[in-house]
Amino acid sequence: MIPSSTGTVISVRVHPRARHNEVVGVKDGQLHIRTTAPPADGKANKAVTRMLAEYLEIAPSRLSLLRGETQRNKQFLIRV
Repeated sequence: MIPSSTGTVISVRVHPRARHNEVVGVKDGQLHIRTTAPPADGKANKAVTRMLAEYLEIAPSRLSLLRGETQRNKQFLIRV
């Protein structure tokens, strides 16, 4: 997690088309999340946003995808 003036930035590694939806844990400074959603049409991004919000116990509206819309490595901003 990296503090910023508007919130905190968190790095996430996404594993799409997994068998189960789960937050695996932190490895190499990134939070690893597995989702059953395919990476097409932003479905995996939406699923990961919901899972991350639930994991952090915050509203999904407080999360914004900063980088990595079409990549496995993503950065989310957690707004204060």
